[in-house]
Amino acid sequence: MPNHLVDDEAQEFLGKFGVEIGIARQRPQPCDLRFLAPGIGRGQAVLGLVLADRLRHLEPFGQQEHQRGIDIVDALAESLQRRVGHGVLFRFVPPLSRDGTGGATPPFPCVREREPPHRWDMTATLHRLDKRTDPSLDPLMALVADDMNRVNAVILDRMQSKIPLIPELAGHLIAGGGKRMRPMLTLACAKLIGYGGTRHHLLSAAVEFIHTATLLHDDVVDGSDLRRGKRTANIIWGNPASVLVGDFLFSKSFELMVEAESLKALRVLSGASAVIAEGEVNQLTAIRRIDTPEDRYLDIIGAKTAALFAAACRIAAIVADRSDADEAALDAYGRNLGIAFQLVDDAIDYVSDADTMGKDAGDDFREGKMTLPVILAYARGDEESRAFWRDAVSGKRASDADLAHAITLIRSTRAVDDTLARARHYGQRAIDAIGRFPNGPAKDAMIEAVEFAIRRAY
Repeated sequence: MPNHLVDDEAQEFLGKFGVEIGIARQRPQPCDLRFLAPGIGRGQAVLGLVLADRLRHLEPFGQQEHQRGIDIVDALAESLQRRVGHGVLFRFVPPLSRDGTGGATPPFPCVREREPPHRWDMTATLHRLDKRTDPSLDPLMALVADDMNRVNAVILDRMQSKIPLIPELAGHLIAGGGKRMRPMLTLACAKLIGYGGTRHHLLSAAVEFIHTATLLHDDVVDGSDLRRGKRTANIIWGNPASVLVGDFLFSKSFELMVEAESLKALRVLSGASAVIAEGEVNQLTAIRRIDTPEDRYLDIIGAKTAALFAAACRIAAIVADRSDADEAALDAYGRNLGIAFQLVDDAIDYVSDADTMGKDAGDDFREGKMTLPVILAYARGDEESRAFWRDAVSGKRASDADLAHAITLIRSTRAVDDTLARARHYGQRAIDAIGRFPNGPAKDAMIEAVEFAIRRAY
């Protein structure tokens, strides 16, 4: 830990939550940050305890004050895991005074809790963010396999039509290799909160229809040639057919929402559909605008991508009649995961290839999309590189050589690295959001889904 990250900065942050850093009766030292463990909750009987090894990890943790349960996140790898383990009992003890008198040895090195009214017993679980093995969606897929079979049956049934082109075109995309992450998240969230009904099957199918419809429309707007490594529907059947079949799937999604008999779920999913459309229009009007600010970019991806992730997760709590707090937690999980997912997508457009991405490399560059890597590279560039970006975004520089030069500029300004760092930040927020729910296979699978979404770029 760099020495300039000294106790004053950490103490100021943690003081908001009634936590001091120190070893036994000593005053805080810079080295104490290695065992930084903010106890969050302002003296509530149930707290969220998080261990981080970097100050930049702390900002999202401050949002967990209301959450129940304790999680230790990114706990300094194996050495600390040996000390903390899994399911270890923690006990708050009477506080130490500033002059070192009174109280007792803290239950964890370097942490002193300020004036808890009494003792509380709590268990903590370690969540490692830097796993030695590559994360995957396999645990999520295994968790929801039976439910997903039922959802697939609904999808296949409802995409049928007496007009042969409709199931043919819809099936081309629906069966085109997508992981169906959004409906799987609906099912996983239902598992997380212990929902035992079946209405989420209909809503999961509705989520997938909304997603598929937006993809059909997006490919028309973007003029894309590839989707998941296959020719896009608009290239095979033409733009009019793609738009109209997208409209058909949107209509079917609303039928499914009505059948689920939840006005609130209908309101959430229909609202998300409108937000997605607004996000796409916002992105369309920002194309080839070099002056697009980062805030607007985040608004765009929050609408066109994160809104459906958030709704897909939230509706599980709605049909299960869970509390507003549970709804908000699942919404936050999905929303932050969606933002992280899109940040990674935008980064890999400049560091990957068509075989890996399933779309043409450099599509965003040629279309003049102001994604975060471009926004950062332009802001950090000299006048010569800025002139290149102005020409490229306006459409004057779109050759393969221009793309190669753009990639060089993006790498030299660490724009992709910082985009992926933002993705990790939002991924951590997603993980933090479900800290209130019980530990178990569902929670573990949802955490690994976040890690998978971020690791796609590596």
